[in-house]
Amino acid sequence: MSRGSPHSPDVPPSPRMHRHAPPAFARPPPPRARTPERRPMTSVQARPETARPAAAPSSASSQRYRVVWRWHFYAGLFVAPVLLVLAVTGSIYLFKEPFEAWRYQDVRTLAEPVTAPRPLSEQIAAAQSARPGTPVMSVIPPTSPDRTTRVILQGSESGPFAEGISVYVDPGTAEVMGQIDDSATFMRVVRTIHGELMSGTAGDRVVEIAACWALILVATGTYLWWSGRRTRGKSARSGRGRLRRLHLMTGVGGGAVVVFLVLSGLPWSGVWGDGLQRIQGSTGSTAPSADDYPNTSTPPLSGDLSDHPDAKVPWSAERLPVPPSGDEHAGHGSSAGVLQPGALPVEAALAAAKPRIRQCPAAACDVKVLLPDGPRGVYTIVTGHRRDPSAAQTLHVDQYSGRVLVSYGWAEYGVMAKAVEQGIALHEGRRYGTANLIVMLGACLALITLVVTGAWMWWKRRPRGRAGAPARATDRRTAYGVMTIMALLGLLFPLAGITMAAVLLLDWLVLRRIPAAARVFG
Repeated sequence: MSRGSPHSPDVPPSPRMHRHAPPAFARPPPPRARTPERRPMTSVQARPETARPAAAPSSASSQRYRVVWRWHFYAGLFVAPVLLVLAVTGSIYLFKEPFEAWRYQDVRTLAEPVTAPRPLSEQIAAAQSARPGTPVMSVIPPTSPDRTTRVILQGSESGPFAEGISVYVDPGTAEVMGQIDDSATFMRVVRTIHGELMSGTAGDRVVEIAACWALILVATGTYLWWSGRRTRGKSARSGRGRLRRLHLMTGVGGGAVVVFLVLSGLPWSGVWGDGLQRIQGSTGSTAPSADDYPNTSTPPLSGDLSDHPDAKVPWSAERLPVPPSGDEHAGHGSSAGVLQPGALPVEAALAAAKPRIRQCPAAACDVKVLLPDGPRGVYTIVTGHRRDPSAAQTLHVDQYSGRVLVSYGWAEYGVMAKAVEQGIALHEGRRYGTANLIVMLGACLALITLVVTGAWMWWKRRPRGRAGAPARATDRRTAYGVMTIMALLGLLFPLAGITMAAVLLLDWLVLRRIPAAARVFG
């Protein structure tokens, strides 16, 4: 470097050089275009003219995305705790049969097989002597020679899924092997939590609302995934990005099974299930009708004969009218679950019905006998295959003559009833054995993953003092379009529609009008 260079540290630059020559590191200015009139212009002023038309198409899409995301966010936030409880209890209840076979093997299994069983009426009398004065509700004969007879006595509870006292009797000696209060078992508690959150009718309605909103969550989540599929991998390296990817992949992989799990469980619900049964009856899916029984104007229904979940008629037969037994012996008694004078013993009624029972292998079928309810009641015999619902059958037998009054099975089921019965068997994980159980368990685990990752993502992104909800859409037409689709879903699922309307009213009348609430909920 020369002595006169401006970069030399020991020689100051010449004043003339500093005034007239540009520094070595400066670039020469570009040639200035000649214009008729010099006018200051910035790049910010020049961009809107070209950028605004290109942004218009994506604006409507982003508005729609925002509306759907807002519904998805609040739906998940409100029903996530209930869905988590349903998924956990459902995954446990899938193992009810093997768990209870292991837990109660001391009273259900005999050390030696029985070759000459005592009459069922004698076994029932032995069970009654263990709890004097308690009415007998139903009897489940042993399915194999090394099993005990289960006599279900009336318990202290009533209503849906009301349990009783199960007394197990050795069929060879008519001795009582043990008693179990079915209302206090572990699986009973799990089922009560799963079905009604241990809160009766109110809990049943909450469970139904959560189940219906789960379908809306899947629908909105599918739209969000499809709309954002081009950009979903951009933030996958961050912690929240990995959670989001796990949430998305779980929803995409298990969403269809979760939808089936919800739909197949809704027939047990109070409002939607009752409506489905009424539709089934009005479309001729149940037969025979009450008109076939001229002796009674308001016949009882088969579903009302027993509330015990292990001794109920199939779902499709619950609205089957129950015919009365012959009138010639009526008036000799009125106690429920107690045989009347002149009535046939249980084994005689079962023998009378056996020729009408269709093919159902004894090793794979449970036969349940519900005792007559009063002097005009009937024996109700229910056969149920542990896997195949098409082998289920419900028979009503006159308690005095042994005549089969009604035989109702798969051939009499309508299309809707068959679909529901198959759905229930799949829902419980027993239709196709272990493979079915694994798939349903996977659906429960997928639902747990969706709830946990969704709540975790919200917790990580929420601003301080705010819910962190997506902002409201500013385009009313887009918002109304999404709300119309949501309204259609609300018509299909009434409780979801009612809660949807309640949320909209709350948002319109309260959240938007109170500044503090508007800041929190967006």
